[in-house]
Amino acid sequence: MSLSNAHAPDAHASHSRLAHMPISMFGMVMGLAGFTIAMHKGEELLQWSHTASTVFTYITYGLFGILALAYFTKLLKYPGEVRAEFNHVVRLSFFPAISISLLLMSIVALSFNKTLSLWLWSIGAPIQLLFTLIILSNWIHHEKFQIHHSNPAWFIPIVGNILVPITGAALGYIQISWFFFSVGIIFWIVLLTILMNRYFFHAPTPGKLMPTLFIMIAPPAVGFISWHTLHPGGLDDMGHILYNFALFITLLLFFQAKRFITIPFGLPFWAYTFPIAAMTIATLIMQHVTGQVFYSYLAGFLFGFLSLLIAYLVVKTSIAMARGEICVPE
Repeated sequence: MSLSNAHAPDAHASHSRLAHMPISMFGMVMGLAGFTIAMHKGEELLQWSHTASTVFTYITYGLFGILALAYFTKLLKYPGEVRAEFNHVVRLSFFPAISISLLLMSIVALSFNKTLSLWLWSIGAPIQLLFTLIILSNWIHHEKFQIHHSNPAWFIPIVGNILVPITGAALGYIQISWFFFSVGIIFWIVLLTILMNRYFFHAPTPGKLMPTLFIMIAPPAVGFISWHTLHPGGLDDMGHILYNFALFITLLLFFQAKRFITIPFGLPFWAYTFPIAAMTIATLIMQHVTGQVFYSYLAGFLFGFLSLLIAYLVVKTSIAMARGEICVPE
């Protein structure tokens, strides 16, 4: 293979569904894992049975296994297609969804098997660090990225670092947790500045990527959850700042609901799920810590909205797959 086409898609892959399986499909695992964690947290606070969250735990783990096997097969059969995704200015940011899925599954496992949780965390955290180093290196030494390429999906490589302390601190790995938290929270501020510059002074987000705007909720919401894990037992000033900024971004996006309702369904719709799940979990923690009834109502609304959203996306995705509209050339 010549250097000129080393990163080109495989020519014989044009009609293969597997070859066109997007890396962004791991966003479904992120959404379902976040939903499972939120459900388990709600069950704990309400002292309900964990039956429902257990069912979704199996679904989440099963989906990850299927997607991981499928994408690994794609890597073996169509390496050119994987290279093309990794060199894509947008899809590159979705590769850490793999490590984030592992980290989220480690959080899910905390409630029933700490050994499994440790294994998943021990695999997910180094992969997350590796993806962060590779992607940031690409951003620094690029010859292709322009300001209009920036989008909220760029937060995905960062959010994974902020997730690490949730399991890490719970299992006693405090210094490692602080390392990942520090990297994630500082780069969140840097990327937020870049994105605000893009939105204020350049072209708006294309319609297809509009759902990724909800990813902006994730860094402060997950940051609050991690901060609370690193500072158990209370709510300090930093905790208030992180939660309330996440709440403001949530209000800002819901205020623009009309813009999102008109977008035709596509896999990017799954970008709604994990950020809303993270905000739901953060609100449940606020209710637990403060005891204020406002957070009870807000958490109930968010969880209800998330449940309907997950149901809608499962139905729409299933229909799209049955019609052959998923895993097709873009």
